Amino acid sequence: MINLSKLPTGPDKSIDKKKAEKEILAYKEELFSLQNILFAEKKHSLLIILQGMDAAGKDGTIRHVFSSMNPMGVNVKAFKAPTTEESEHDFLWRVHPHAPASGMIELFNRSHYEDILVPTVHKTVDEKVLERRYDIINSFEQNLSDSGTIILKFFLHISKEEQKERIEKRLTKPHKKWKYDPADSAEENNWNKYMKLYEKIFERCGPAFPWTVIPSDHKWYRNYAIAKEIVRTLKSLKMKYPS
Repeated sequence: MINLSKLPTGPDKSIDKKKAEKEILAYKEELFSLQNILFAEKKHSLLIILQGMDAAGKDGTIRHVFSSMNPMGVNVKAFKAPTTEESEHDFLWRVHPHAPASGMIELFNRSHYEDILVPTVHKTVDEKVLERRYDIINSFEQNLSDSGTIILKFFLHISKEEQKERIEKRLTKPHKKWKYDPADSAEENNWNKYMKLYEKIFERCGPAFPWTVIPSDHKWYRNYAIAKEIVRTLKSLKMKYPS
């Protein structure tokens, strides 16, 4: 079982910032090419799930790693608190329409896992209902996979100290103030609860489609590690342009 408290939030010492940033540029070029083949071949689609604590860098990852891709082949969906209409349906009702079509890449900024995380910590949904959601999510992801969707799940792992610093910057920098939500600071008290819950999610919803924990205190390393894994995954499909 993954123990997040024992996993690093800093970069792997095998690579430095200068080398990583150089490799990221090469990965971006590869991603552009691989995306074109994915779109043309239309045998697969790619779903990328980004989860993490507040200020972990989900927006930044999307902005930096995917900047070289053709926007016609990439969609981004951010999952906030359910609306009134969404709450009147089953919890996956709002998720399934955003599953990627053949040839497309879909980025989930948060995801269906929020429907386990938040209601468990804040006790807004019955425990028996929440327990069933693990199996429902596994079935949902298996269904996507059976239809040709490749699923990559990334947890952006930051330290509590780094999170506090980033949230404080949202209060002082004009271009970040709009992102500040008082609830972010309030959730600091639930840090340990979320960590334990993520560990449970990794175990219960991980075997078939495993999670990759990305050390994310340093943005350059986070971008490097995620870009590298996406390139590796797309290359493994051995895609070809239609003749």
